[in-house]
Amino acid sequence: MQQKQEQKQTTKINFSSDAFKKYFKNTSWLFTEKIARLTLGFFVSIYMIRYLGPVSFGNLSYALSLTGLFTAFASLGLDSIVARELVKEPLRRDEILGTVFNLRVFGGFAALIMLGTTILFTGDDAATMLLIAVIGLSLIVQAFFVIEFYFQSIVQIKYTALVQITNLVICGICKIVLIQLQAPVIWFAFSYLLEAIISSAGFVYVYNKTNLKLRNWYFRRNAAIALIKDSWPLIFSGLVIAIYMKIDQVLIKKILSQQETGLYAAAVKLCEAWYFIPLAVSASLFPAIMSAKSANRELFLSRLQKLYDILVWIAILIAIPVSLFAKNIMIILFGVKYLGAVNTLTIYIWAGVPTFLGVASTQYLIAENLTRILFYRTLAGMIMNVVLNILLIPIYGIDGSAFATLVSYSIATFSIAASAKTFFQLKMFLKAMLFIDFFSFIFKLWQKRSRQK
Repeated sequence: MQQKQEQKQTTKINFSSDAFKKYFKNTSWLFTEKIARLTLGFFVSIYMIRYLGPVSFGNLSYALSLTGLFTAFASLGLDSIVARELVKEPLRRDEILGTVFNLRVFGGFAALIMLGTTILFTGDDAATMLLIAVIGLSLIVQAFFVIEFYFQSIVQIKYTALVQITNLVICGICKIVLIQLQAPVIWFAFSYLLEAIISSAGFVYVYNKTNLKLRNWYFRRNAAIALIKDSWPLIFSGLVIAIYMKIDQVLIKKILSQQETGLYAAAVKLCEAWYFIPLAVSASLFPAIMSAKSANRELFLSRLQKLYDILVWIAILIAIPVSLFAKNIMIILFGVKYLGAVNTLTIYIWAGVPTFLGVASTQYLIAENLTRILFYRTLAGMIMNVVLNILLIPIYGIDGSAFATLVSYSIATFSIAASAKTFFQLKMFLKAMLFIDFFSFIFKLWQKRSRQK
């Protein structure tokens, strides 16, 4: 009985512990970078969207979305795997980083070739094809992003956060200058390529500044085979994720018009601006959750539940005010030209709830090596998204696409319950969405005060 009580107490967070301070500091750096992106980057994007207008912005968004369909091939599903491997075997750092870097260079070239082949059959005009080609070059440059996952694995996000903030400032200034010069849309495509180049150069710089050298990296064939064996489900999972996150804008342009694509993309920009939160929190806290897994499963599940609770609360607190003031938000930020996206914004913002849960539970599936389940649930969401978009866009326009996104994101997240191994995760999701822990805390607090009286 006493042992059980002691175990129960270990699930509580010790705010004064060195471990908590370490992860809190790490999360603070990550949030600093993401808040900078949410403020500076977000408002620069709004300025750009207002300048370009629905048609040109729709064309640029279409190019970004089509390129985004091939990012899974460029990364080869290795992003999450490399962080996991570095946490497990830090002494193999140079081998893991060198092997993953070479694999990602190969993947980037393969993705670029596939993208180039695809645009020959899309029927797009030469100007649109040029936008896609310029943005597509970033798929190769992103091979250096492997360095970011190294700093994640040692809980030193501050280095990559400083790189991203610097990149944000430089590219933000470039976009403002382009707007002032009334530059054509192609130059904004080059600004996205510039972002990838500056980030890569920054990652190399901070890696060298920490007395580590890229020349020490080396490729090992057996390591590459082992990594690909683990990551291949994530490659296809990443592909289906890209499809059901990007296909809506591609279909809207093909079924409706560039202008409708621009309206929809503006609403999506507002909604997805918040998606850094689950990524930041999960990336920073998951090493602590993983370390608890081997020591104490009860502690592991307790920490995971707390993560789900926090993310659901944040998602709902964002969705409610955005839904209530959607029209005012669109007018203030984008102007009356974008009023056609008000209903779209009201619907799409609620997709944040399943998205926030989905990001966190993805980390759980990777930690448990259940990548096949991750693939199958994502596939289910993608199929539903494509089908609903094809059915609803011709009838309801961009509002139909927003509804398709909400339904498909929910299906992808909650279909984790389809496996007996992960059915208990559905209970954790529902517990978070019904605020069980919150009400339990309030009830216990009320009981405590009642006893004191």
